[in-house]
Amino acid sequence: MILLLRLLLAAASGFLAFTSNEPLGWWIAGVLGMAGLYVSVMPWKGRPGPSLRAGALIGFVHALVVYLFMLPWIGEFVGNLPYVALSVFCALYALAAGLGGVAVARWRYGFLAFPFVYVLVEWARSSFPFGGFAWVRLTWGQVNGPLADLAVWGGPALVTLAAVVVGAGLAGLLTRDRRVRVTAVAAVILPSAAGLLTGLTVVDREEATVGQVTVAAVQGNVPRMGLDFNAQRRAVLTNHVNVTEQLAAQVGESGEELDLVIWPENSSDVNPFADERAGQLVAQAVAAVDTPVLVGTITRDEVGDRNTMVVMDPETGRGDHHHKHFLQPFGEYMPMRDFFRMFSPYVDQAGDFKPGPPEFTVRMDDIVLGVATCYEVAFDPAYRQAVLDGAQLLSTPTNNATFGFTDMTYQQLAMSRMRAIEVDRALVVAATSGVSAIVHPDGSVSQETGIFEPGTLVETLPLRDSLTFAARYGHIVQLGLIILGGMLLAAALVTARRKPLRATGKPRPSTPHRRPS
Repeated sequence: MILLLRLLLAAASGFLAFTSNEPLGWWIAGVLGMAGLYVSVMPWKGRPGPSLRAGALIGFVHALVVYLFMLPWIGEFVGNLPYVALSVFCALYALAAGLGGVAVARWRYGFLAFPFVYVLVEWARSSFPFGGFAWVRLTWGQVNGPLADLAVWGGPALVTLAAVVVGAGLAGLLTRDRRVRVTAVAAVILPSAAGLLTGLTVVDREEATVGQVTVAAVQGNVPRMGLDFNAQRRAVLTNHVNVTEQLAAQVGESGEELDLVIWPENSSDVNPFADERAGQLVAQAVAAVDTPVLVGTITRDEVGDRNTMVVMDPETGRGDHHHKHFLQPFGEYMPMRDFFRMFSPYVDQAGDFKPGPPEFTVRMDDIVLGVATCYEVAFDPAYRQAVLDGAQLLSTPTNNATFGFTDMTYQQLAMSRMRAIEVDRALVVAATSGVSAIVHPDGSVSQETGIFEPGTLVETLPLRDSLTFAARYGHIVQLGLIILGGMLLAAALVTARRKPLRATGKPRPSTPHRRPS
Protein backbone atom coordinates (compact mmCIF):
# COMPACT_ATOMS: atom_id res chain seq x y z
CA MET A 1 0.00 0.00 0.00
CA ILE A 2 2.82 2.43 0.88
CA LEU A 3 4.57 1.71 -2.42
CA LEU A 4 1.31 2.35 -4.26
CA LEU A 5 1.00 5.74 -2.54
CA ARG A 6 4.55 6.57 -3.54
CA LEU A 7 3.85 5.61 -7.15
CA LEU A 8 0.71 7.73 -7.21
CA LEU A 9 2.69 10.67 -5.82
CA ALA A 10 5.37 10.10 -8.45
CA ALA A 11 2.72 10.11 -11.19
CA ALA A 12 1.17 13.29 -9.82
CA SER A 13 4.59 14.96 -9.64
CA GLY A 14 5.17 13.98 -13.27
CA PHE A 15 1.92 15.62 -14.28
CA LEU A 16 2.89 18.79 -12.41
CA ALA A 17 6.23 18.83 -14.24
CA PHE A 18 4.35 18.54 -17.53
CA THR A 19 2.11 21.53 -16.73
CA SER A 20 5.14 23.76 -16.26
CA ASN A 21 5.73 23.52 -20.01
CA GLU A 22 4.08 25.62 -22.67
CA PRO A 23 1.36 26.27 -23.62
CA LEU A 24 0.28 26.02 -19.95
CA GLY A 25 3.56 27.44 -18.68
CA TRP A 26 2.91 27.06 -14.94
CA TRP A 27 6.57 27.26 -13.94
CA ILE A 28 5.89 26.84 -10.22
CA ALA A 29 4.27 23.47 -10.99
CA GLY A 30 7.64 22.21 -12.21
CA VAL A 31 9.21 23.09 -8.87
CA LEU A 32 6.35 21.45 -6.99
CA GLY A 33 6.72 18.41 -9.23
CA MET A 34 10.33 18.07 -8.13
CA ALA A 35 9.23 18.40 -4.50
CA GLY A 36 6.71 15.61 -5.04
CA LEU A 37 9.29 13.40 -6.72
CA TYR A 38 11.74 13.77 -3.86
CA VAL A 39 9.03 13.15 -1.25
CA SER A 40 8.12 9.95 -3.08
CA VAL A 41 11.66 8.54 -2.63
CA MET A 42 12.50 9.82 0.87
CA PRO A 43 11.78 8.03 4.16
CA TRP A 44 8.39 8.94 5.62
CA LYS A 45 7.70 9.60 9.27
CA GLY A 46 7.71 6.32 11.15
CA ARG A 47 8.48 4.31 8.01
CA PRO A 48 11.67 3.44 6.14
CA GLY A 49 12.32 4.72 2.67
CA PRO A 50 11.64 2.53 -0.37
CA SER A 51 14.12 -0.02 -1.61
CA LEU A 52 16.46 0.82 -4.45
CA ARG A 53 14.36 -1.25 -6.85
CA ALA A 54 11.20 0.51 -5.74
CA GLY A 55 12.97 3.84 -6.20
CA ALA A 56 13.84 2.94 -9.77
CA LEU A 57 10.17 2.16 -10.44
CA ILE A 58 9.13 5.47 -8.84
CA GLY A 59 11.51 7.40 -11.10
CA PHE A 60 10.24 5.52 -14.15
CA VAL A 61 6.58 6.25 -13.37
CA HIS A 62 7.29 9.95 -12.80
CA ALA A 63 9.12 10.30 -16.11
CA LEU A 64 6.67 8.20 -18.11
CA VAL A 65 3.80 10.48 -17.09
CA VAL A 66 5.82 13.54 -18.15
CA TYR A 67 6.62 12.12 -21.59
CA LEU A 68 3.18 10.67 -22.29
CA PHE A 69 1.65 14.11 -21.74
CA MET A 70 4.47 16.05 -23.42
CA LEU A 71 4.97 14.11 -26.64
CA PRO A 72 1.61 13.25 -28.28
CA TRP A 73 2.62 15.50 -31.17
CA ILE A 74 5.03 12.78 -32.31
CA GLY A 75 2.07 10.52 -33.03
CA GLU A 76 0.44 13.07 -35.34
CA PHE A 77 2.40 11.73 -38.29
CA VAL A 78 3.66 8.27 -37.35
CA GLY A 79 0.89 7.00 -35.08
CA ASN A 80 0.74 6.13 -31.40
CA LEU A 81 3.16 3.19 -31.32
CA PRO A 82 6.35 5.20 -31.99
CA TYR A 83 5.14 7.96 -29.65
CA VAL A 84 4.54 5.56 -26.77
CA ALA A 85 7.76 3.68 -27.52
CA LEU A 86 9.78 6.89 -27.36
CA SER A 87 8.08 7.86 -24.09
CA VAL A 88 8.89 4.50 -22.53
CA PHE A 89 12.47 4.59 -23.79
CA CYS A 90 13.10 8.07 -22.41
CA ALA A 91 11.53 7.09 -19.09
CA LEU A 92 14.05 4.27 -18.74
CA TYR A 93 16.73 6.86 -17.97
CA ALA A 94 14.71 7.89 -14.92
CA LEU A 95 15.28 4.46 -13.41
CA ALA A 96 18.66 5.86 -12.41
CA ALA A 97 17.11 9.08 -11.09
CA GLY A 98 14.69 7.16 -8.88
CA LEU A 99 17.27 4.68 -7.69
CA GLY A 100 19.75 7.45 -6.99
CA GLY A 101 17.05 9.51 -5.31
CA VAL A 102 16.33 6.72 -2.83
CA ALA A 103 20.03 6.30 -2.12
CA VAL A 104 20.78 9.99 -1.47
CA ALA A 105 17.50 10.45 0.47
CA ARG A 106 19.01 8.22 3.16
CA TRP A 107 21.53 10.95 3.86
CA ARG A 108 20.60 13.71 6.28
CA TYR A 109 21.09 16.38 3.63
CA GLY A 110 20.19 14.19 0.68
CA PHE A 111 17.91 16.85 -0.81
CA LEU A 112 21.07 18.83 -1.63
CA ALA A 113 22.59 15.88 -3.50
CA PHE A 114 19.49 14.82 -5.42
CA PRO A 115 19.52 17.82 -7.85
CA PHE A 116 22.98 16.83 -9.11
CA VAL A 117 21.82 13.26 -9.70
CA TYR A 118 18.80 14.60 -11.60
CA VAL A 119 20.99 16.82 -13.82
CA LEU A 120 23.27 13.85 -14.54
CA VAL A 121 20.34 11.72 -15.72
CA GLU A 122 18.87 14.58 -17.77
CA TRP A 123 22.23 15.09 -19.48
CA ALA A 124 22.51 11.38 -20.29
CA ARG A 125 19.05 11.28 -21.86
CA SER A 126 19.80 14.47 -23.80
CA SER A 127 23.06 13.08 -25.18
CA PHE A 128 22.72 9.35 -25.92
CA PRO A 129 22.04 7.56 -28.20
CA PHE A 130 21.95 9.23 -31.63
CA GLY A 131 22.67 12.62 -30.08
CA GLY A 132 20.05 12.15 -27.36
CA PHE A 133 16.62 13.67 -26.95
CA ALA A 134 16.92 17.10 -25.32
CA TRP A 135 13.34 18.11 -26.05
CA VAL A 136 12.01 17.28 -22.57
CA ARG A 137 14.23 19.06 -20.06
CA LEU A 138 12.95 20.52 -16.82
CA THR A 139 14.54 23.84 -17.72
CA TRP A 140 12.14 24.59 -20.59
CA GLY A 141 9.23 24.73 -18.14
CA GLN A 142 11.01 27.42 -16.09
CA VAL A 143 11.11 30.05 -18.84
CA ASN A 144 8.31 32.08 -17.24
CA GLY A 145 9.84 32.07 -13.75
CA PRO A 146 12.77 33.78 -11.99
CA LEU A 147 15.05 30.74 -12.24
CA ALA A 148 15.20 31.13 -16.04
CA ASP A 149 17.53 34.11 -15.65
CA LEU A 150 20.20 31.82 -14.21
CA ALA A 151 20.65 30.57 -17.79
CA VAL A 152 23.14 33.41 -18.38
CA TRP A 153 25.51 31.70 -15.90
CA GLY A 154 25.20 28.03 -16.77
CA GLY A 155 22.60 27.53 -19.49
CA PRO A 156 19.74 25.03 -19.23
CA ALA A 157 21.67 22.66 -16.96
CA LEU A 158 22.00 25.28 -14.23
CA VAL A 159 18.31 26.21 -14.50
CA THR A 160 17.34 22.55 -14.10
CA LEU A 161 19.63 22.25 -11.08
CA ALA A 162 18.12 25.33 -9.46
CA ALA A 163 14.54 24.11 -10.01
CA VAL A 164 15.31 20.74 -8.43
CA VAL A 165 17.19 22.39 -5.55
CA VAL A 166 14.14 24.52 -4.73
CA GLY A 167 11.75 21.58 -5.13
CA ALA A 168 13.84 19.18 -3.07
CA GLY A 169 14.36 21.95 -0.53
CA LEU A 170 10.61 22.23 -0.10
CA ALA A 171 10.52 18.48 0.50
CA GLY A 172 13.33 18.87 3.04
CA LEU A 173 11.06 21.05 5.16
CA LEU A 174 9.09 17.92 6.06
CA THR A 175 11.91 16.55 8.20
CA ARG A 176 11.85 16.76 12.00
CA ASP A 177 15.52 17.76 12.21
CA ARG A 178 15.68 21.52 12.80
CA ARG A 179 19.17 21.91 11.31
CA VAL A 180 18.03 20.18 8.14
CA ARG A 181 14.95 22.39 7.94
CA VAL A 182 17.07 25.54 8.20
CA THR A 183 19.26 24.27 5.36
CA ALA A 184 16.15 23.44 3.35
CA VAL A 185 14.86 27.00 3.77
CA ALA A 186 18.18 28.27 2.40
CA ALA A 187 17.91 25.83 -0.54
CA VAL A 188 14.51 27.30 -1.39
CA ILE A 189 15.44 30.95 -0.98
CA LEU A 190 18.95 31.25 -2.40
CA PRO A 191 18.38 30.00 -6.00
CA SER A 192 15.19 32.06 -6.25
CA ALA A 193 16.94 35.18 -4.97
CA ALA A 194 19.88 34.56 -7.32
CA GLY A 195 17.49 34.30 -10.25
CA LEU A 196 15.67 37.51 -9.31
CA LEU A 197 18.93 39.39 -8.80
CA THR A 198 20.34 38.15 -12.10
CA GLY A 199 17.16 39.17 -13.89
CA LEU A 200 17.37 42.68 -12.46
CA THR A 201 21.09 43.30 -13.01
CA VAL A 202 22.51 41.02 -15.72
CA VAL A 203 19.80 39.95 -18.20
CA ASP A 204 19.11 42.22 -21.20
CA ARG A 205 21.77 44.86 -20.50
CA GLU A 206 21.28 47.83 -22.82
CA GLU A 207 24.97 48.77 -22.72
CA ALA A 208 25.68 45.66 -24.80
CA THR A 209 23.61 47.01 -27.71
CA VAL A 210 25.73 48.06 -30.67
CA GLY A 211 22.97 48.88 -33.14
CA GLN A 212 19.47 48.10 -34.31
CA VAL A 213 17.94 46.15 -37.14
CA THR A 214 14.45 46.07 -38.58
CA VAL A 215 13.60 42.46 -39.31
CA ALA A 216 10.54 40.66 -40.66
CA ALA A 217 9.45 37.07 -40.17
CA VAL A 218 7.26 35.60 -42.91
CA GLN A 219 4.74 32.82 -42.21
CA GLY A 220 3.29 31.74 -45.54
CA ASN A 221 1.21 28.87 -44.14
CA VAL A 222 0.78 25.34 -45.45
CA PRO A 223 -2.20 23.84 -47.32
CA ARG A 224 -3.78 21.16 -45.13
CA MET A 225 -5.39 18.90 -47.72
CA GLY A 226 -6.40 18.37 -51.31
CA LEU A 227 -2.95 18.40 -52.94
CA ASP A 228 -0.47 15.69 -53.75
CA PHE A 229 3.04 15.87 -52.34
CA ASN A 230 4.73 17.81 -55.13
CA ALA A 231 1.81 20.20 -55.54
CA GLN A 232 1.82 20.94 -51.83
CA ARG A 233 5.54 21.70 -51.86
CA ARG A 234 5.03 24.22 -54.64
CA ALA A 235 1.98 25.68 -52.88
CA VAL A 236 4.07 26.31 -49.75
CA LEU A 237 6.63 28.23 -51.79
CA THR A 238 3.91 30.20 -53.58
CA ASN A 239 2.34 31.09 -50.24
CA HIS A 240 5.60 32.51 -48.92
CA VAL A 241 6.18 34.48 -52.10
CA ASN A 242 2.67 35.96 -51.91
CA VAL A 243 2.93 36.89 -48.24
CA THR A 244 6.38 38.44 -48.85
CA GLU A 245 4.99 40.56 -51.68
CA GLN A 246 2.18 41.69 -49.38
CA LEU A 247 4.80 42.56 -46.78
CA ALA A 248 6.68 44.63 -49.36
CA ALA A 249 3.49 46.57 -50.17
CA GLN A 250 2.77 47.23 -46.49
CA VAL A 251 6.30 48.39 -45.82
CA GLY A 252 6.21 50.61 -48.89
CA GLU A 253 3.01 52.31 -47.69
CA SER A 254 4.40 52.90 -44.19
CA GLY A 255 7.74 54.20 -45.38
CA GLU A 256 9.56 51.73 -43.14
CA GLU A 257 12.74 50.11 -44.42
CA LEU A 258 13.53 46.45 -43.79
CA ASP A 259 17.08 45.31 -43.11
CA LEU A 260 16.44 41.59 -43.49
CA VAL A 261 13.63 39.05 -43.90
CA ILE A 262 13.52 35.53 -42.50
CA TRP A 263 11.57 32.71 -44.09
CA PRO A 264 10.94 29.41 -42.29
CA GLU A 265 12.59 26.04 -42.68
CA ASN A 266 11.30 24.28 -45.85
CA SER A 267 9.61 27.46 -47.07
CA SER A 268 10.99 26.58 -50.50
CA ASP A 269 10.87 22.81 -50.31
CA VAL A 270 11.50 22.85 -54.05
CA ASN A 271 15.20 23.54 -54.54
CA PRO A 272 15.41 26.98 -56.24
CA PHE A 273 18.92 26.17 -57.50
CA ALA A 274 17.77 23.03 -59.30
CA ASP A 275 14.23 24.02 -60.32
CA GLU A 276 14.00 27.01 -62.65
CA ARG A 277 10.44 28.00 -61.73
CA ALA A 278 11.19 27.82 -57.99
CA GLY A 279 14.27 29.98 -58.54
CA GLN A 280 12.18 32.57 -60.36
CA LEU A 281 9.62 32.70 -57.55
CA VAL A 282 12.25 33.16 -54.84
CA ALA A 283 13.97 35.88 -56.87
CA GLN A 284 10.60 37.58 -57.36
CA ALA A 285 9.99 37.70 -53.61
CA VAL A 286 13.51 38.93 -52.83
CA ALA A 287 13.19 41.68 -55.43
CA ALA A 288 9.84 42.76 -53.97
CA VAL A 289 11.24 43.45 -50.49
CA ASP A 290 14.60 44.58 -51.91
CA THR A 291 16.54 43.24 -48.94
CA PRO A 292 18.35 39.99 -48.08
CA VAL A 293 16.02 37.07 -47.36
CA LEU A 294 16.96 33.91 -45.46
CA VAL A 295 15.25 31.05 -47.32
CA GLY A 296 14.71 27.50 -46.07
CA THR A 297 15.15 24.88 -48.76
CA ILE A 298 16.50 21.43 -49.64
CA THR A 299 19.85 21.30 -51.41
CA ARG A 300 22.09 18.50 -52.58
CA ASP A 301 25.86 18.30 -52.86
CA GLU A 302 28.51 15.61 -53.17
CA VAL A 303 27.74 14.43 -49.61
CA GLY A 304 23.99 14.10 -50.08
CA ASP A 305 20.75 15.91 -49.27
CA ARG A 306 20.95 18.91 -46.95
CA ASN A 307 18.40 20.85 -44.94
CA THR A 308 19.63 24.32 -45.80
CA MET A 309 18.97 27.93 -44.83
CA VAL A 310 20.47 30.14 -47.52
CA VAL A 311 20.76 33.92 -47.87
CA MET A 312 19.29 35.35 -51.07
CA ASP A 313 20.40 38.92 -51.80
CA PRO A 314 18.55 41.20 -54.27
CA GLU A 315 21.83 42.33 -55.82
CA THR A 316 24.32 39.48 -55.46
CA GLY A 317 21.97 36.49 -55.41
CA ARG A 318 22.96 33.39 -53.45
CA GLY A 319 25.03 34.12 -50.34
CA ASP A 320 25.93 32.42 -47.07
CA HIS A 321 24.21 29.23 -45.99
CA HIS A 322 23.71 27.03 -42.94
CA HIS A 323 23.37 23.29 -43.45
CA LYS A 324 21.45 21.87 -40.50
CA HIS A 325 23.97 20.19 -38.19
CA PHE A 326 21.77 18.58 -35.51
CA LEU A 327 19.44 16.37 -37.50
CA GLN A 328 16.37 14.70 -36.05
CA PRO A 329 16.87 10.91 -35.85
CA PHE A 330 13.95 8.83 -37.12
CA GLY A 331 12.76 11.87 -39.06
CA GLU A 332 15.45 13.59 -41.09
CA TYR A 333 17.58 10.48 -41.04
CA MET A 334 17.07 6.88 -39.96
CA PRO A 335 19.70 5.24 -37.76
CA MET A 336 19.84 1.47 -38.00
CA ARG A 337 17.18 1.51 -40.70
CA ASP A 338 17.15 -2.24 -41.39
CA PHE A 339 16.75 -3.06 -37.70
CA PHE A 340 13.90 -0.64 -37.02
CA ARG A 341 12.11 -1.64 -40.22
CA MET A 342 11.20 -4.87 -38.43
CA PHE A 343 9.05 -2.89 -35.97
CA SER A 344 7.37 -0.20 -38.07
CA PRO A 345 6.54 0.38 -41.74
CA TYR A 346 7.04 4.12 -41.18
CA VAL A 347 10.81 3.65 -41.11
CA ASP A 348 11.18 4.13 -44.85
CA GLN A 349 9.36 7.48 -44.64
CA ALA A 350 12.32 8.90 -42.72
CA GLY A 351 14.70 11.05 -44.74
CA ASP A 352 18.35 10.53 -45.50
CA PHE A 353 19.73 14.00 -44.85
CA LYS A 354 23.39 14.58 -44.09
CA PRO A 355 24.55 16.91 -41.31
CA GLY A 356 26.42 20.07 -42.08
CA PRO A 357 29.46 21.33 -40.17
CA PRO A 358 28.94 22.87 -36.70
CA GLU A 359 28.67 26.38 -38.11
CA PHE A 360 25.63 28.41 -37.06
CA THR A 361 26.00 31.90 -38.57
CA VAL A 362 25.25 33.58 -41.89
CA ARG A 363 26.02 37.11 -42.97
CA MET A 364 23.17 39.24 -44.29
CA ASP A 365 24.69 42.53 -45.48
CA ASP A 366 26.62 43.79 -42.44
CA ILE A 367 24.67 41.72 -39.91
CA VAL A 368 25.84 38.37 -38.55
CA LEU A 369 22.78 36.23 -37.91
CA GLY A 370 22.82 33.10 -35.74
CA VAL A 371 20.77 30.23 -37.17
CA ALA A 372 19.51 27.13 -35.38
CA THR A 373 17.05 25.32 -37.62
CA CYS A 374 14.03 23.82 -35.83
CA TYR A 375 15.28 20.81 -33.80
CA GLU A 376 18.70 22.46 -33.34
CA VAL A 377 17.32 24.93 -30.80
CA ALA A 378 17.23 22.12 -28.21
CA PHE A 379 21.01 21.64 -28.41
CA ASP A 380 23.29 23.77 -26.26
CA PRO A 381 26.21 24.22 -28.71
CA ALA A 382 24.15 25.79 -31.51
CA TYR A 383 23.55 29.34 -30.27
CA ARG A 384 26.60 29.35 -28.00
CA GLN A 385 28.81 28.74 -31.02
CA ALA A 386 26.81 31.27 -33.03
CA VAL A 387 27.49 34.14 -30.61
CA LEU A 388 31.12 33.07 -30.20
CA ASP A 389 31.34 33.40 -33.99
CA GLY A 390 29.95 36.92 -33.87
CA ALA A 391 26.15 36.52 -34.14
CA GLN A 392 24.45 39.80 -33.19
CA LEU A 393 20.91 38.46 -33.65
CA LEU A 394 19.43 34.95 -33.62
CA SER A 395 16.82 33.12 -35.68
CA THR A 396 14.93 29.84 -35.33
CA PRO A 397 13.48 28.99 -38.75
CA THR A 398 11.18 26.01 -38.29
CA ASN A 399 8.59 23.83 -39.99
CA ASN A 400 5.99 22.48 -37.55
CA ALA A 401 3.21 21.85 -40.05
CA THR A 402 3.45 18.06 -39.73
CA PHE A 403 2.44 18.28 -36.07
CA GLY A 404 -0.86 20.07 -36.58
CA PHE A 405 -2.42 22.00 -33.73
CA THR A 406 -0.44 20.19 -31.02
CA ASP A 407 1.68 21.73 -28.26
CA MET A 408 4.92 21.07 -30.14
CA THR A 409 5.31 24.58 -31.57
CA TYR A 410 4.74 26.20 -28.16
CA GLN A 411 7.26 23.89 -26.52
CA GLN A 412 9.79 24.87 -29.16
CA LEU A 413 9.10 28.58 -28.68
CA ALA A 414 9.91 28.16 -24.97
CA MET A 415 13.33 26.81 -25.96
CA SER A 416 13.98 29.82 -28.19
CA ARG A 417 13.03 32.12 -25.31
CA MET A 418 15.44 30.37 -22.95
CA ARG A 419 18.21 30.59 -25.55
CA ALA A 420 17.63 34.34 -25.93
CA ILE A 421 18.19 34.78 -22.18
CA GLU A 422 21.18 32.43 -22.15
CA VAL A 423 23.20 34.33 -24.77
CA ASP A 424 21.68 37.83 -24.47
CA ARG A 425 20.30 38.14 -27.98
CA ALA A 426 17.02 39.06 -29.62
CA LEU A 427 15.62 36.14 -31.59
CA VAL A 428 13.22 35.73 -34.49
CA VAL A 429 11.16 32.56 -34.86
CA ALA A 430 9.86 32.04 -38.41
CA ALA A 431 7.52 29.06 -38.82
CA THR A 432 5.81 27.79 -41.96
CA SER A 433 2.46 27.36 -40.19
CA GLY A 434 3.07 28.93 -36.76
CA VAL A 435 3.87 29.91 -34.17
CA SER A 436 6.22 32.62 -35.46
CA ALA A 437 7.40 35.09 -32.82
CA ILE A 438 9.64 38.01 -31.93
CA VAL A 439 11.65 37.27 -28.78
CA HIS A 440 13.66 39.86 -26.86
CA PRO A 441 16.91 39.21 -24.96
CA ASP A 442 15.02 38.89 -21.67
CA GLY A 443 12.96 36.03 -23.15
CA SER A 444 9.77 38.07 -23.50
CA VAL A 445 7.63 37.72 -26.62
CA SER A 446 6.43 40.99 -28.14
CA GLN A 447 4.60 39.53 -31.16
CA GLU A 448 3.46 36.12 -32.31
CA THR A 449 1.22 34.63 -34.98
CA GLY A 450 -1.53 32.04 -34.78
CA ILE A 451 -1.28 28.49 -36.10
CA PHE A 452 -2.16 27.70 -39.72
CA GLU A 453 -2.70 31.24 -40.84
CA PRO A 454 -0.50 33.45 -43.04
CA GLY A 455 1.13 36.45 -41.45
CA THR A 456 4.17 38.65 -41.00
CA LEU A 457 5.92 40.11 -37.96
CA VAL A 458 8.00 43.28 -38.27
CA GLU A 459 10.01 44.83 -35.45
CA THR A 460 13.17 46.81 -34.77
CA LEU A 461 15.46 44.74 -32.54
CA PRO A 462 18.78 45.35 -30.78
CA LEU A 463 22.05 44.00 -32.10
CA ARG A 464 24.32 42.75 -29.33
CA ASP A 465 28.02 41.93 -29.05
CA SER A 466 27.97 40.67 -25.44
CA LEU A 467 29.24 37.23 -24.46
CA THR A 468 27.50 35.82 -21.40
CA PHE A 469 29.24 33.52 -18.94
CA ALA A 470 27.10 30.67 -20.28
CA ALA A 471 28.13 31.35 -23.87
CA ARG A 472 31.80 31.15 -22.89
CA TYR A 473 31.79 28.54 -20.14
CA GLY A 474 28.36 26.90 -20.07
CA HIS A 475 29.78 23.58 -21.21
CA ILE A 476 32.26 23.64 -18.33
CA VAL A 477 29.50 24.42 -15.83
CA GLN A 478 27.46 21.48 -17.11
CA LEU A 479 30.50 19.19 -17.04
CA GLY A 480 31.13 20.09 -13.43
CA LEU A 481 27.51 19.43 -12.49
CA ILE A 482 27.39 16.00 -14.12
CA ILE A 483 30.75 14.94 -12.66
CA LEU A 484 29.54 15.92 -9.21
CA GLY A 485 26.26 14.14 -9.89
CA GLY A 486 28.10 10.98 -10.88
CA MET A 487 30.29 11.08 -7.78
CA LEU A 488 27.30 11.62 -5.47
CA LEU A 489 25.34 8.85 -7.15
CA ALA A 490 28.22 6.39 -6.81
CA ALA A 491 28.82 7.31 -3.18
CA ALA A 492 25.12 7.03 -2.34
CA LEU A 493 24.80 3.60 -3.93
CA VAL A 494 27.88 2.33 -2.08
CA THR A 495 26.63 3.56 1.30
CA ALA A 496 23.10 2.33 0.59
CA ARG A 497 24.36 -1.21 0.06
CA ARG A 498 26.55 -1.11 3.15
CA LYS A 499 24.04 0.47 5.53
CA PRO A 500 20.41 -0.48 4.94
CA LEU A 501 18.09 1.82 6.88
CA ARG A 502 15.40 1.42 9.47
CA ALA A 503 12.39 3.68 9.83
CA THR A 504 14.41 5.99 12.06
CA GLY A 505 16.94 6.54 9.28
CA LYS A 506 19.73 4.92 11.29
CA PRO A 507 21.71 1.80 10.33
CA ARG A 508 20.39 -1.50 11.61
CA PRO A 509 22.55 -2.84 14.44
CA SER A 510 24.19 -6.16 13.83
CA THR A 511 22.66 -9.12 15.69
CA PRO A 512 25.08 -11.72 17.16
CA HIS A 513 24.56 -15.28 16.07
CA ARG A 514 22.93 -17.44 18.72
CA ARG A 515 23.26 -21.16 19.03
CA PRO A 516 20.00 -23.04 19.46
CA SER A 517 19.44 -24.02 23.08
